[in-house]
Amino acid sequence: MLIIKVGGGTDINIPGIVNDLAALDDPFIVVLGANALRDSIGERLSMTKQELTSLSGYTSVYSDEQAIDLIMMTYAGLRNRRFVELCQRQGINAIGLSGLDGRLIQGERNRGIRVREGKKTILKRDFSGKPRSANTALLELLLKHEYRPVISIPIIDEQGHAINSENDDIVNILQKGIKATRILQLIEAPGFLDNRKDPTSVVPQMTQAELVQREQQVEGRMKRKMLALRTLFTTGAAEVVIADGRVEHPVQDALSGRGTIIR
Repeated sequence: MLIIKVGGGTDINIPGIVNDLAALDDPFIVVLGANALRDSIGERLSMTKQELTSLSGYTSVYSDEQAIDLIMMTYAGLRNRRFVELCQRQGINAIGLSGLDGRLIQGERNRGIRVREGKKTILKRDFSGKPRSANTALLELLLKHEYRPVISIPIIDEQGHAINSENDDIVNILQKGIKATRILQLIEAPGFLDNRKDPTSVVPQMTQAELVQREQQVEGRMKRKMLALRTLFTTGAAEVVIADGRVEHPVQDALSGRGTIIR
């Protein structure tokens, strides 16, 4: 069993990923990003993205009702539908789902994010939260009948509202329930870079202990991603591969060990 997190950047090779998936013998679940598409369509609709940085240094997208509408249009809508279409054309019986469907990803809405505005500390509430559980029974039923789930945000909160969440955290919750043998993260870089400005500075291997050190060295959204990576190993992950999603064969290359392997 594989969990494959596909980044939402402009240069991610979606057709190449789907071609590789068609050659897989193992069952898999895809967690699909669409941040570049969201931003592009948001600009065309004059819906400007807002980001918040908490007092602890973690950055996230501010998600009001308008932002949730945009997520539904882009993540659960256009990106998911087109990805499923490509899968079906390659003979993969994919099924597109958001976290809302069948309460697939049950979350808990944030009580608020403490941020600085000028000299004041304020509490900002929005439609975002943490995933807390996955509908494992539904996933196992689909996989048993050889469907391949393609999952996108939004997820669902305690009151049935659609909320935004981080795909890294969703992968953690899926891993907790599904226990994948390997997790692939396909990004717009050759792997984890020691120097983010130098594409040749790929770190070929990392341990869990090194993740803690790296988390202390980074800022913003990368800080959140490092925390999520570290959490993966507490939910039973044995191996995570961070690999280039822009190349001709993203999945094949990741499975052959190209990129950064974390054990």
